[in-house]
Amino acid sequence: MTRQALEDEIREVILASVDMDGLTAADLPAEEALFGEGVGLDSIDALEIGAALRRRFQVKFKANAEENREHFRSVRTLADFIAAQRGLTLE
Repeated sequence: MTRQALEDEIREVILASVDMDGLTAADLPAEEALFGEGVGLDSIDALEIGAALRRRFQVKFKANAEENREHFRSVRTLADFIAAQRGLTLE
């Protein structure tokens, strides 16, 4: 699987999971922070995105793990986490 394909799929999951009027895939660059000063998502969004990613990619996040903050930092870090969990080599 290519990195671009996985990142695009993650963008689709995020857009389907959050309710932010006008948010598009173009608003989710791979390295842009998803929370805080970046895209502006919040902790409720993180829960919804996490649940959707678990269903879509069959990955597991550790409950209340501090490392989840790093996994959810950006589309790129989510792609890296999913690839590692699924044993994928990104091209």
